[in-house]
Amino acid sequence: MKMNPTDSRQNNIIAFLGKETFFQGFFQFEGTVRIDGKVEGEIVSSHTLIVGEGANIKGTIKVSKVVCGGNVTGNIESDESIQLVKPSNVNADIRTPVLSVEEGVIFNGNCRMETGFSAQEEEALQVEETRG
Repeated sequence: MKMNPTDSRQNNIIAFLGKETFFQGFFQFEGTVRIDGKVEGEIVSSHTLIVGEGANIKGTIKVSKVVCGGNVTGNIESDESIQLVKPSNVNADIRTPVLSVEEGVIFNGNCRMETGFSAQEEEALQVEETRG
């Protein structure tokens, strides 16, 4: 099923960072989160991140699933899937077992198609999830 980052009704979004929002630092969540604003730093979750059309993210994303329609610069790691939908502009190195790139998307970077995170990375994610 294709998730549309512009239609929040089909997703059980638990948090939303709007267009005028700026967040800097370490961002961790559970459930589905949608970002339409600006984020600089690290985003970590074992759930779904939706990057809206107007979003600008600079940093590292380590989540289970990503649906991206915005701008990302940095690294994206997913243990489930990454879906790039237009008009996304991604300048990032990607690691995921499943990658979908819609026609019209701009993607510059490297992609490694791997299943899951390494044991060391999985342990680091669990430690990060127990913070706070």
